[in-house]
Amino acid sequence: MAWDEWEQLKSEATQKQSAHMQLNQLAPSGGGGGESAWGDLTVSQKDLAAVGSAAQDLFDDFGQYRDYARVASMTAAGGLKDEGFALGGALDHVAERWGDQVQSLLDACAHISNHLRFTKNQHAADESHIAGTLSSISLLDKGFDHRTDR
Repeated sequence: MAWDEWEQLKSEATQKQSAHMQLNQLAPSGGGGGESAWGDLTVSQKDLAAVGSAAQDLFDDFGQYRDYARVASMTAAGGLKDEGFALGGALDHVAERWGDQVQSLLDACAHISNHLRFTKNQHAADESHIAGTLSSISLLDKGFDHRTDR
């Protein structure tokens, strides 16, 4: 398939998709109270932990096995080059791109895992700060209650 034909097919598919695309959204509210601006979008800490764990598992497992395909491809490419086949150079190029793509995937997994871990810790710190602030307010309220008892 020629690249021009591929680009034309992509363009046609995009046009067809955009013609049928419809955004789901909430009806605008009158402001102040009532419906949440985010609709029914919710996520639990358990869900976030599962995503972070899956990203960490993929990082660990794929990082461990990533070089098998690259080494096998480079060995095959070397053998093909030695025998005078032009395919050897192409296969070598693919093996190099594989390494780049693997690193991109590993970086993305690490970013997801680290971000979710940071978010969880920051959320816990925010909760602690809010609880401390509210308990201080309740102490002030008790002081005012004490004065009214006199």
